[in-house]
Amino acid sequence: MTATETTNAIGLDTHKSAELISSLNELLSNYQVYYMNVRGFHWNIKGDKFFELHVKFEELYNDLELKIDEVAERILMLGGTPLHTFGDYMEISSIAPAKNVTEARAAVQSILDGFKTLLLKQRSLLELSGNADDEGTNSLMSDYVREQEKLIWMYSAFMKD
Repeated sequence: MTATETTNAIGLDTHKSAELISSLNELLSNYQVYYMNVRGFHWNIKGDKFFELHVKFEELYNDLELKIDEVAERILMLGGTPLHTFGDYMEISSIAPAKNVTEARAAVQSILDGFKTLLLKQRSLLELSGNADDEGTNSLMSDYVREQEKLIWMYSAFMKD
């Protein structure tokens, strides 16, 4: 077997890349459901924190939209196909849809819970990508973890009385 038969277009082991693709598709599914939850919070938030949270939720879903695209493109770079149906997302996602959430604390708690799920999956991907010598995925996940840890700190501060 030659190196080209055991490596993908970017020079990574095809078997390790397949494992990364599967994990990235799981992450993509969670991001898609999380994105829709945050969009719903943005649209439906009510109460005295409306103006503050309406803007924060828009910032968050815009950032999530970029991450969704980056994760899907990373799957393509590794030689895979990103999942792209809501049926697939709902089968795989650990994040459940949040329906008709209008209250500030419930929305922010759901955001915090979603970040926890994403962080666990991204940290797992850090290990997988490290074992596969996949610096691209590793760097992406590292950046996401760093950003989201700060967001957790900020949203958690909102939950303090």
